[in-house]
Amino acid sequence: MTPLPKCSAPAERAHVSASTDALEQLTVYPRMKIAVMHSVGPSVFRLLEIALAEQGLRFTDSEMNS
Repeated sequence: MTPLPKCSAPAERAHVSASTDALEQLTVYPRMKIAVMHSVGPSVFRLLEIALAEQGLRFTDSEMNS
């Protein structure tokens, strides 16, 4: 499992409370589910998208090619 990228402490706590501590776990969620998580603002969301893309991963409803 690939760890999530380093982000703000509140965003990290949000991921822990949602039991998402690896990039692969994010791939089962649609983009909006993650985007509306408490403390996941635009910069953190973009960081997650970039990290996913670097691993050839994506959110379930992403239009990016894997």
